[in-house]
Amino acid sequence: MSCFFSLHRLAGLGLTTALVVGGAMASDEPHPAPAKATAPGAPAANAAATATAAVHAADAGHAAAKAPATAAPATAVAATGRTAAPAVGQSAVASVPPAAVAFVAAPIRPVGKDGKPLPTATPQEVAARIAEKLARLRSDRTARGTPEAQDRAGAPAAFVATAVTAVRRAPTTPRADGAPKPAMAAADLRAASKPAQHEFHWGYGGEEGPIRWAQMNPEWAKCGSGQRQSPIDIRSGIKVDLEPISFDYKPSGFSVIDNGNTVQVNLGPGNHLSVSGRMYELVQFHFHRPSEEKINGRGFDMVAHLVHRDASGKLAVVAVLIERGAARALVQTVWNNLPLEKHETVTPAGALDMNGILPARRDYYTYMGSLTTPPCSEGVLWMVMKEPVTVSQEQIDIFARLYQMNARPIQLTAERLIKESN
Repeated sequence: MSCFFSLHRLAGLGLTTALVVGGAMASDEPHPAPAKATAPGAPAANAAATATAAVHAADAGHAAAKAPATAAPATAVAATGRTAAPAVGQSAVASVPPAAVAFVAAPIRPVGKDGKPLPTATPQEVAARIAEKLARLRSDRTARGTPEAQDRAGAPAAFVATAVTAVRRAPTTPRADGAPKPAMAAADLRAASKPAQHEFHWGYGGEEGPIRWAQMNPEWAKCGSGQRQSPIDIRSGIKVDLEPISFDYKPSGFSVIDNGNTVQVNLGPGNHLSVSGRMYELVQFHFHRPSEEKINGRGFDMVAHLVHRDASGKLAVVAVLIERGAARALVQTVWNNLPLEKHETVTPAGALDMNGILPARRDYYTYMGSLTTPPCSEGVLWMVMKEPVTVSQEQIDIFARLYQMNARPIQLTAERLIKESN
């Protein structure tokens, strides 16, 4: 049954196989009718009939090895849609010599509109490529619950069909034995039918929440296995004479984007800080509600993370804690330029002075941690300002309409060293 199914499937792809029988099949007729050649592009039903006859003949050939055989003139059986019947009182097994059956791989090449044969692949090549595509589809990681994943979940058959079509229509180059061979390489075939790359969507709740970040993408493994993760509850810091942070901020151009996880402000060049002999440039800042960091168990209404990068690519983040109080002009400037749609960018004509987000006192806590969002990369220098700044309740409410909660839970301190200004 499995042999017939495989041959029938290949026949459905237009890849028929001629069967040569080395002895006449017993029947009611004294001599079987001459074989008829199958025209190119014959219906799939003829190909299926040929496959059926091939299976019956193969079974007969195996069984005939145990029974006496009666020789008969050789006859070529092609895809005619007929099967030979055994003579009365005589089984088909006994009427076929043991070595009388042989399969000759002879793929029939269909003819195009111009009358020229179309290039095809052998059944073995098609089967190999289908198996390759199925394996590729099974190993493809998709984001759970996204529309892209749902579309691809029902698409394997379409991708296999694409692969088969690509093989059958590919330009052919002769092999050493003269048989046609598709010129498309295996790598090209994989690229032709590979689903489009997609982004991994993460968030702060449900299936996209922080507890699942590490499983959503192998590159985010640190979110689950890292030993220096942020944020943390800052307790028992060692009071020392920390070097003051030298802020060199000046008015610069900016753009505002709602990236689907927070409101982020990208800044033009020219804003720097220096600490411990290294200079970092301010790249962007964004907001979280409530604050991700805690100080001795106390949380705050919001926090602004000012992300800096040095010439070697190392990151330093300044966390400015925010609590309810007087309105802040810099925050209002950002809210005034919020984009109307997510993932859109607004670039105002004015400038933004980042000194307007810093507290009057510049004492801080410092420790080594990570990004608080995927990929949760470690090796990030954190400086958390000890004095919070204020924004109005109205300004908090504006952000809350966009993001009620976008804070990663507190991570283990893991006995890391925390220092604070004396």
